[in-house]
Amino acid sequence: MKQPNKDLEHLLARSGMSRKELARRVKTTAQAWGQAHVTPDGTTVRRWLAGDQPRPPVPEILADVFSKHFGYRVTTYDLGFGEGQTAERSLAYNPSFAVTVEAVTDLGRADVDRRNFLAAAPFAAVAAVGPSRDWLLSTLDQQPEVGPRVRLEDVTAVKNMFGEFQRMDVLQGGGSGRLILAQYMNQHVYPLLRRTHTEDVRRALCEAAAEQTYLLGWMAYDNGEHGTAQRYLIQSLRLSEESKNSALGAHVLAGMADQATLLGDPAEGRRLAQAGRAGLGVGNSNACLADLWALEARALAKLGDKAGAAHAVVQSEAAFSRVRPEAEPEWATFIDPAYLHGEHANAFRDINDPTNAEEHARRSIGHARKQNRARRGAMSQAALAVSHLQRRDLESAYSAGLRTLSLSRQVKSSRCLEAVQDLQRRMQPFGTHRLVADFTERAREFAAAA
Repeated sequence: MKQPNKDLEHLLARSGMSRKELARRVKTTAQAWGQAHVTPDGTTVRRWLAGDQPRPPVPEILADVFSKHFGYRVTTYDLGFGEGQTAERSLAYNPSFAVTVEAVTDLGRADVDRRNFLAAAPFAAVAAVGPSRDWLLSTLDQQPEVGPRVRLEDVTAVKNMFGEFQRMDVLQGGGSGRLILAQYMNQHVYPLLRRTHTEDVRRALCEAAAEQTYLLGWMAYDNGEHGTAQRYLIQSLRLSEESKNSALGAHVLAGMADQATLLGDPAEGRRLAQAGRAGLGVGNSNACLADLWALEARALAKLGDKAGAAHAVVQSEAAFSRVRPEAEPEWATFIDPAYLHGEHANAFRDINDPTNAEEHARRSIGHARKQNRARRGAMSQAALAVSHLQRRDLESAYSAGLRTLSLSRQVKSSRCLEAVQDLQRRMQPFGTHRLVADFTERAREFAAAA
């Protein structure tokens, strides 16, 4: 049963327009857009208010009409028409900067509102092919809308907030502060994208917005909301292209590669990591290069290419040895020994090399402990536990598993939960051993609480 469109009703009442007047303005705007077939009347508007969903581009035309009337940007989401389009539109890498701004704004609002359609949005396995290709082609040249000019000081304020949210993610997990960040983006950052800027301010603002949109995606990824994460990452990639920052774009592709491999498509994960390396350029960010090689190692390990995975780990270590922290962007601060050794440990775990897996896991654990990074510590403890299981050392694996559980309780991260459940499954071949039974019960209690 259709539900009345309360959002449209509210805005129409605020505008003071009658149904016939709104229909007339929509018709006039449609003609200006070259859409002469759009000829609504008062009855048509009544049906919209009753819950009918107008066909594109009518929602966009309505948004334009109300935007001109009120003097600020009104989106299709504001008009109650976003739910049928946001999930799909945010998967697209659109050449129009204005459309990109509307897509990421609608996505952010839907995320904050916890709309059901977005929570259920699936991960689309082929959605990354076009965006990664278009990013490499670098063909984007659209301009933002006319409006009050943005200053560099506005951009600096946005960038200053990034570090705070990134630290929140690193120390507390993606499920901790994402909605706070989404609200901040909706209220303070995305509106700036609609205003006019000098060229240097425009690029700086797009860079700052891309960084934080990526972080929103990463937080959603860490919280197990992969459809939402994928949509944020695609829009972040588009914004990074607008900023002309190839290192940032490569960083976004690294996140997309990580997600693809985790969700069972390591061939796509490898391709995305390679695309990131191809677009990165020499010397732009050795930390990002190290990350891309580490993620390619993870993908190759999942594909069963032991030699390729080991080679990629060597390349990752070589790139990281060239890192100069003062020359790296702030978003790259998490790419450190705790992170990289943890990723390398997982790669060696997946090619059944317990010796190297244990060595890298212990290095990661040591660095994570010094930084109080419970999430990274938990995941590396899990890799250490698996290396013990691969040697048939159940007692050592059990001890590492308990440390995994203890650290996982300190953060809100679906990846930690998945690491615990993976370890639980890997213990099953040991049958009814008391340590297996005890860990299984503890893992069930943790999963229920999580």
